[in-house]
Amino acid sequence: MSGPLAGVRVLEFAGSAPTAFVGTVLSGLGADVVRIDRAPATAAPDAVRADRAPAASDAVRTPAASDAVRAPAAPRPPENPLSRGRRSVALDLKSPEGVERALALAEHADILVEGFRPGVADRLGLGPEAVHARNPRLVYGRLSGWGGHGEWAGRAAHDLAVLALTGALDTDPATGDPVLPPTAYLSSFAGGANVHVQGLLAALHARERSGRGQVVDTALADGAALISTLIHQWREVPGNHTVTDAPHYSLYAAADGRHLAVAAIEPKLYRALLEQLGLADAEGLPDRADPASWPELRALIGARFATRDRDHWAKLFDAVDAGVAPVLTPEEAAAHHHLAARGTFVAVGDSVQPAPPSRFDRTPAGAPGRAPLPGEHTEEVLAEWSR
Repeated sequence: MSGPLAGVRVLEFAGSAPTAFVGTVLSGLGADVVRIDRAPATAAPDAVRADRAPAASDAVRTPAASDAVRAPAAPRPPENPLSRGRRSVALDLKSPEGVERALALAEHADILVEGFRPGVADRLGLGPEAVHARNPRLVYGRLSGWGGHGEWAGRAAHDLAVLALTGALDTDPATGDPVLPPTAYLSSFAGGANVHVQGLLAALHARERSGRGQVVDTALADGAALISTLIHQWREVPGNHTVTDAPHYSLYAAADGRHLAVAAIEPKLYRALLEQLGLADAEGLPDRADPASWPELRALIGARFATRDRDHWAKLFDAVDAGVAPVLTPEEAAAHHHLAARGTFVAVGDSVQPAPPSRFDRTPAGAPGRAPLPGEHTEEVLAEWSR
C-alpha cells in the first residue's frame, strides 16, 4: 500500500453505507482496510443501501455454520465504490469462535469502525471495553444516526429524518415550504462519514502523544447540524450576503433541455456572463443589486440561454471565467478535459469511479483496488494480521 496512511490497519464491520464510506476514504489515503462480512452464502455482495441504518439484528444473523469462509466461485458483481480498496474476511459473529477471531484482528488494528445501533457491538462482545482490553492503542470508531446516548440513540436514522431534526430543511423564505434535501445524502456522507474520518485521524494523532486509543462517537445528526445548520446561522448574521436564490446564482435550461449552472457572484464574473450572453449593453437591464428586479433579470438571462443548446454555451464559457459550467452526467464529467487532466475519475475494474480526492506530493496514494467478494481474503488476512 502507498499513501500517507500506509501501514495503518483499519478493521471495518460491514453494515451501513456511512461506515462503508469511511473505509473507502481511509483506503484512498493508503490504509490497509479489512472489512468483516457475514458469510457470503446469505449476504449478497455489496448489499449496502445508500441511506440504510443497520438494524439492531444485522450483526447477529448467522449466515453459515462456519465462521471463516472462502468466497464462492461466482462472477463478480458490478463494482461498488463503497466497497473498493479493501479486503474482506467472513466471520460468524454469533459464534464464540467468530467473535474471538474478530478480537484477534482488532488486536493488530490501529482503527476499528462499526456502524451498529448503540449496544449491539457490546452485546456481541466486540464493544470498546472488550477490544481495548486486547489493544489499548486502538482508535474505536462508532458511527450511528443519533449517537451513542440520548433518547433517540436506538432509533433508525435515515438521511431525510436526520436533516429534518437538525434544522437543515428549515423553511424556504421564498416559498414557505421546507427546503428540498440534497440528493447526496448530506448527513450520511458529508456530515457523517467524512466528519467521522476527521475524528478518527485526530484520535490517531493524539495516540502518538499518549500511546493510548479512545472511542470516537460520531452521530450523523451532529455532523448534519455542523454542516447545514451552522451555515444557516452564518447566513443570518448581518453583513453576510447570500446569493443562493439570485438570478446570477442559478440553473438555466438550454434549447435542448439540458442545463447550465451560473455562479457569477463577483462583479468581474457577472460582467463576463453578460458579455457572452450579449446583454452587457442591453438597454434597461435590471439591476442585480435590487432583489425586486430578480424575476425580470432571471427571465432575461433564461431567455438567452434558451436560444442555443447546452454544448454551445459550454464551449463558449469554457474560454471565459464567468462562473458558468454545464450540468454534466457522471459519464460526461469523467470525460471533461479539466477533470481528466487531474485524474478526478479512474478505472476500477470494469467501471469508472471518482479517485481519492487529495493529492500528496511526497506520499501519493495508489489507485483504488476492486471491491472484494465477501470472505475473499479470509485466510490471507487471518494469517497476515496474526504476525
